[in-house]
Amino acid sequence: MPLQATSGAASYDGFGGGVVAEPNYIESVFSTYLYTGTGASLTITNGIDLSTKGGLVWTKARPAPVGHGLVDTARGGTKLLQSNTTAAEDTFSSYITSFNANGYTLGASGVLNDVYSMVSWTFRKQPKFFDIVTWTGDGTTNRAIPHNLGSTPGCYIVKSTSAATDWIVWHRSLTGNSYNLVLNTTAAQANYGLFSTTAPNSTNIYLGTAYPAYYNDSGQTYVAYLFAHDAGGFGLSGTDNVISCGSYTGNGGTQTVTLGYEPQWVLIKNSDGGASGTLNWNIIDNMRGMPVGSNDNVLFPNTSDAEVSSQRVAPTATGFTISSASGNLNDNGAVYIYIAIRRGPMKVPTSGTSVFSQTLTSSNANPLTITTNFPVDMTINRYTGESSNYVFDRLRGANASAVGTTARYLKTEATSAEAVIGTIGDNMQSNTTLIDRSLLAGTSDPKIYYSFRRAPSFFDEVCYTGNRGAGTSPQTITHNLGVAPEFVIVKARTGTFDWWCTSSSLAAFNVGRLNTTGAFFTDSATPYIYDLTSTTFSVGARNQTNGTGTPYVAYLFATCAGVSKVGSYTGNGTTQTIDCGFGAGGARFVLIKRTDSTGDWYVWDTARGIVSGNDPYLLLNSTAAEVTNTDYIDTYSAGFEISSTAPAAINASGGTFIFLAIA
Repeated sequence: MPLQATSGAASYDGFGGGVVAEPNYIESVFSTYLYTGTGASLTITNGIDLSTKGGLVWTKARPAPVGHGLVDTARGGTKLLQSNTTAAEDTFSSYITSFNANGYTLGASGVLNDVYSMVSWTFRKQPKFFDIVTWTGDGTTNRAIPHNLGSTPGCYIVKSTSAATDWIVWHRSLTGNSYNLVLNTTAAQANYGLFSTTAPNSTNIYLGTAYPAYYNDSGQTYVAYLFAHDAGGFGLSGTDNVISCGSYTGNGGTQTVTLGYEPQWVLIKNSDGGASGTLNWNIIDNMRGMPVGSNDNVLFPNTSDAEVSSQRVAPTATGFTISSASGNLNDNGAVYIYIAIRRGPMKVPTSGTSVFSQTLTSSNANPLTITTNFPVDMTINRYTGESSNYVFDRLRGANASAVGTTARYLKTEATSAEAVIGTIGDNMQSNTTLIDRSLLAGTSDPKIYYSFRRAPSFFDEVCYTGNRGAGTSPQTITHNLGVAPEFVIVKARTGTFDWWCTSSSLAAFNVGRLNTTGAFFTDSATPYIYDLTSTTFSVGARNQTNGTGTPYVAYLFATCAGVSKVGSYTGNGTTQTIDCGFGAGGARFVLIKRTDSTGDWYVWDTARGIVSGNDPYLLLNSTAAEVTNTDYIDTYSAGFEISSTAPAAINASGGTFIFLAIA
């Protein structure tokens, strides 16, 4: 397990102040934040320090034809540009009334804060990620403009703030240094001479010789937004990349772009026209919806158009896939440029409440709002009475959008394929709430919501496609857990298949099924799930976990100090304590399964009660109502305690058991 550094790792403070102790993480410099405008003062808390570091806020109304709004700290909160127009900046006192240490405050602005579902993308100034430069034109040619990106830019966008001009875009993957695209149009790249033939470097960008009104007219003012490319500078080692500016050539089918990380935000534009002609710029992000196997929610920087739902990009653990149904993002022979930003968080969590939440409610509100303090990546929802255990997650598609994306769920007690429901509302968005409009909302029956956030050393999720076939070797799947997973669950999304599980606490090739009471067993000849490493796991030549063309989802859990514990114990038939290394308060969530014999998958939580007396339990392998009159586990400050009254399925003398506990 990697140590969580609090000092000693090199990083930059963003102001030319040299080296500081704390590492840089993508979650500190970039945010996609979803909110509903109020038309009145509204504070956006997204964790990005704009007051001392500076940055850009880019906002768009999702369901309405309202233009994009860009406000930055270099020009001030009263100045707004729109990427879909050539207009000079507009001045209004209430665009952004304050840039804060953890976000910003909106005034009564119709562009940024109208009564619509809104998205904002915040880019903080940070070497090797993003910078903002402003200047006043002087009419000279081949002018050098200094910057503080700390690396050679991969892309930069220039706009006159005082005159009506196009937004000109330089990108490292265009034909030459003097070529550019235009952000506010669909035009293909052209050699207009707007940028110099001198290549940008780690200290300067260079302006061209033609059409100076676009970049250097005497007395006019300009702003440039600079994006780094594979410059490192992040993570514990200080060498991790978080932003890439690259290109790919369409093949008319399906192809994968390799970044070395899973993206959360992608901007794509065809640069040469291609078979379908000139096309829109596309912005896709995982907060509004960038699922694997269903539609993305797409906005277009060059238009004021409302968000559309279309299958275009699917994230992988190391990049993204462009599908054959990708909305003209993969025309055969066409060239596309992109900017991609890494998914966070990168920092290992130090508290269970930052990555796991549980809510018990009898509210019959519809929609039903469940408050968490983090964006939710996966949720298990059910009634405490007879009910299925419904699993939704961001990666398979659970966001509702302004255009009504469907949500996809699985049931842990069933072998059935993934099903689609109209929507689960604004589930898994960034406004610290989980909103359910579909399955459990609308009744007063008690219901429990377990919410998980993907985070290093705690929990990760991977969607993959099986490749079993004649002569096909077992498949190795890449993940981003950062440590070797200790508990892995795999489920086919189509067809009728069991939920297959393995635990590193057991012998190699030992597997069981989440949806049954059956004992675990070993099959090394044709393994199901095996070889768990810090970057990959493997699945064998079996339809259950690797059928040719079958889509699968895998959930990976690990022990994270003070946050979670994956482990095993041997039953003793009487009271025993399970030390998880937690602090005061012990475990808030406990999952237990007997592996050497039959036994249910028991779940306890502190929302329903882990106390010295009776503790209600639910079963992940059953729709049965919770049992409330048993005392099988008790509180223990470092984890949990197995009671002397526990049955053989939890504490048989000599029996083997696996567990997942979360603080």
